[in-house]
Amino acid sequence: MKGLLITGDRSGSGKTSITLGLAALLSRDRTVQPFKVAMDYIDPSYLTGVTGRPCRNLDSFVMDQEMIHETFANGCVGADIAIVEGVRGLYEGAEALDECGSTASVAKSLGLPVILVVDVRSITRSAAAIVKGFMALDPDVQIKGVILNQVVHEKHRQKATIAIEHYCNIPVIGAIPRTEEMKLTMRHLGLVPYLEGRTSAEFQTRLDKIIEIIEQNVDVDQLLAIADDRPAPQQIPERFRPAKHCDVTIGIARDEAFNFYYNDLFDILKTHGAEPIFFSPIHDTLPEADGYILGGGYPELFCSELEANDRMRTAMREVSAQGVPIYAECGGLLYLTDRIVLKEGWQDLSSDTPYEMCGAFSGETHMPVGRVIGYVIGEANENSVLGAGSFMGHEFHHTDVRLAPDTKFAYCLSRGKGISGGLDGAVVENTQGSYTHLHPVPAANRFGHFVELCRKQSL
Repeated sequence: MKGLLITGDRSGSGKTSITLGLAALLSRDRTVQPFKVAMDYIDPSYLTGVTGRPCRNLDSFVMDQEMIHETFANGCVGADIAIVEGVRGLYEGAEALDECGSTASVAKSLGLPVILVVDVRSITRSAAAIVKGFMALDPDVQIKGVILNQVVHEKHRQKATIAIEHYCNIPVIGAIPRTEEMKLTMRHLGLVPYLEGRTSAEFQTRLDKIIEIIEQNVDVDQLLAIADDRPAPQQIPERFRPAKHCDVTIGIARDEAFNFYYNDLFDILKTHGAEPIFFSPIHDTLPEADGYILGGGYPELFCSELEANDRMRTAMREVSAQGVPIYAECGGLLYLTDRIVLKEGWQDLSSDTPYEMCGAFSGETHMPVGRVIGYVIGEANENSVLGAGSFMGHEFHHTDVRLAPDTKFAYCLSRGKGISGGLDGAVVENTQGSYTHLHPVPAANRFGHFVELCRKQSL
């Protein structure tokens, strides 16, 4: 099996479109296993879509070395090549002088050769200084090749290429022209998720054009020569092996509004004897299950559709009141409040507009407010449906959930904002909603606790 990592010199370098195009191109005649550094949902949705294999997240802030290696091995079973997409700039992490949470830490942990995407708009020879600086900062990171992005013309490409190859002694294997056709559709939390956009003809046309541009401007044979050869995993690591018998069903909300899930979640649930069943809060009635998980997403963009499915909203409120375990993250939390209030000016609204939601939690969600993004560290108490103990995760939202003053919280954060003043994980009955997103691999025991709660409540 071959492996490599593609990263950028900064956010906005173009690495996502380039990685996507390369993964799609290589998938024509190979089995490509994609990975994404950090706790992101949207980039992985694209990599999953174009390769046909679930993209896995690798994050050195929340995962230890063993977890990273086993998650990588689990994803790579049956693959011909593993492609890891980095996050932000190669060395960006949780702290200024610590590599924890960075792309570089994952590249070093897995020993992967690195292709550095460099935005060369308005520079040529200076691009060599950027690459040389990246190589010098940590020689243990194996930067083996460069892809130039935002190239204006042939002379621009030649000068930057000659300078990098002369001063850095590594090849430039591609040069992507400056064009709007390489840009994917954006919105307030980043890209439009693949699950939502894939039905659009314009969306698919744009993806096809990106793949065509990559095919014409990147030397794929040279890329494969740089990718290292490594033993292919032959079996699923024990951490991910499903239980012999599944006696619990977990309903998982997945549609246009709710699709922020780490693909490892479904494996982890199965290891604890739980079978995921999927449903749409927009289109379906609530299926019978022993418990429910409502992931993140964009409910604020589908308020009318969610409000219109009053049978779903009523059923969700009723199962919550009956004590059926429900775990909700971010978008799922919003859906469980009384209503979502979209503020004047949002999506061209002429006045504040409320939309009725499930009402499992007493309170309102207001959208938009200032952006909140970053890692969280916290302690869960005995009220948590995931069990007590310390945890690490991530939060990313543009909303403000305002709950009743007597709301109970399961989480106290030492890092992060949460719902209110460092408190997160609102709890009522056996329903819990938080802004905190948990990676299912380091939180495997927590999801095991949730499955056991579902098992007990169903007896």
